[in-house]
Amino acid sequence: MKSTPSARPTIRGKPLVEKTSEMKAKGLPGWKRAVDITFSLAAMPVLAVCTLMTATVMALVSPGPVLFRQERVGYRGRRFMCYKFRTMHVGADSTVHQEHCEQLIQSNAPMEKMDIRGDSRLIPGSRLIRAAGLDELPQILNVLRGEMSLVGPRPCLPYEYEKYLPWQRARCNAMPGLTGLWQVSGKNRTTFDEMIRLDIYYAVNLSFWQDLKITTKTVPALLLQLRDMGKGPRAPAQTRKSEQARV
Repeated sequence: MKSTPSARPTIRGKPLVEKTSEMKAKGLPGWKRAVDITFSLAAMPVLAVCTLMTATVMALVSPGPVLFRQERVGYRGRRFMCYKFRTMHVGADSTVHQEHCEQLIQSNAPMEKMDIRGDSRLIPGSRLIRAAGLDELPQILNVLRGEMSLVGPRPCLPYEYEKYLPWQRARCNAMPGLTGLWQVSGKNRTTFDEMIRLDIYYAVNLSFWQDLKITTKTVPALLLQLRDMGKGPRAPAQTRKSEQARV
C-alpha cells in the first residue's frame, strides 16, 4: 500500500521524501548560475577589503597564510578545494573535529560548533569572524569557479561524507552554498538528521523563490549566531543533558 503525500515524513512542516529512489534532485537551472556570477562579481570589492583587513589582523595575532584551503565534497559527490579565511593556528589538529562530527552523527544532538565551547585551536578574534560568517567570504571564488553556489547545502568534509547513509548523500544533489535552508532554519539548534532532511528538501524543491527567501533570512540568522556567541562558551550538549537529569 502506497503512502499518501500527507503521510510522508516532514521537517518543520515541510514534506520530505524518504526513499533513495524518490530523491531525484532537479538539474541545475540556468538562472542559478547567472545569479551566482552576477552577485559574486558585485561582491568582489567587499572580498578584497575583507582580505586586506584579515591579513592585517593575522599579521599581528597569527603569522601565516591568510587563506585556508580544505577539500570538501560538493555537487553529486565531486570533491573540490574550498577557500576560507584562516581562523585557526597553522597546523591545528583536525582529529578533534572528526571526533566531534562523529559524536553529532551518532548522538543526533544539536549541531553546536566547537567554537561555542571554547576551541583552543582558534586564533584571537576568530570566534567573531566565524559567527558573522566572514571566514567564508573567500568561497565567492568557489562560486565563480562553478564549484559552489550562493545558496545551497553546506559542503561537507570527506570524512563526514563517508559516514553518510546512501539516502543521506542525496543532500549532495544540490550545489553547495554559502548560505542555505539549514543555515537559516536554526543551524546549531538543529540535529544532524534535521540538517540532512532540510538539505534534501532544498535539493528536491530547488527554485528561484526558495533561494530568494533563504537569502533574505541569512542576515537575521547571522545576527542570531552573533547573539549566541555573546553568551560565552557553553558545556557540551551531552554534559548539559546529564546535569539536567540530576536536577
